[in-house]
Amino acid sequence: MLFIKSIRLYSVAFVFLLLSTGAKAVDLDSIGRDPKYVASIIDRSQKVVDKLKLKEKKECLQVCHIIANRYFKLNDIYAIRDSLVKKATLSGKEKQEAILAAENQKESALYRSHFAFSADLSLYLTDAQIEVVKDAITYNVVEVTYGAQLDMIPTLKEDEKAQILAWLKEAREFAMDAESSNKKHEAFGKYKGRINNYLSKQGYDLNKEREDWYKRLKARGGKI
Repeated sequence: MLFIKSIRLYSVAFVFLLLSTGAKAVDLDSIGRDPKYVASIIDRSQKVVDKLKLKEKKECLQVCHIIANRYFKLNDIYAIRDSLVKKATLSGKEKQEAILAAENQKESALYRSHFAFSADLSLYLTDAQIEVVKDAITYNVVEVTYGAQLDMIPTLKEDEKAQILAWLKEAREFAMDAESSNKKHEAFGKYKGRINNYLSKQGYDLNKEREDWYKRLKARGGKI
């Protein structure tokens, strides 16, 4: 929860600063990049923008550039990490230390750049629209998983629902920075384990709940 609060505080401060100085147009960070790669990222970003159903073309372009630039930034961060790891030609303990240093540098770069993404989007989008963007770039795992939890355990209390949703959204923040679809799902997987442990401590028999859920799904013609 502290991670989420930090994002909100940073976003508010960043927006206030830009509004007081005047927001500038967002340029696409495409110089020096493979044109085919740039085109694929723009296409991916535009698909996210399309979900927002924005009316102003200029607004659409700015949001598309922000999303595309985030993909570019992530690619650069991981490319630097991979380059440093590749150059770690030492052996044994020294090599492991070099790899760890590369990972730490990557994590630091991700943390420093993470908050700017939501802040940049907030200049053009509402909080609800930013949620749409975050969900779109993380395969809507929050919505799907949360819906499945509610469907599997209809007796969940309101505070339990709130805790599950909070953890899924926290997982989404890490998934947004992951380098691949598998890594994004891994980020959610860690929190799904935390949720399962939490529900077990709350007294739910998850095996029984899951078994009954499968029966209900089968009865209404759904898929597991």
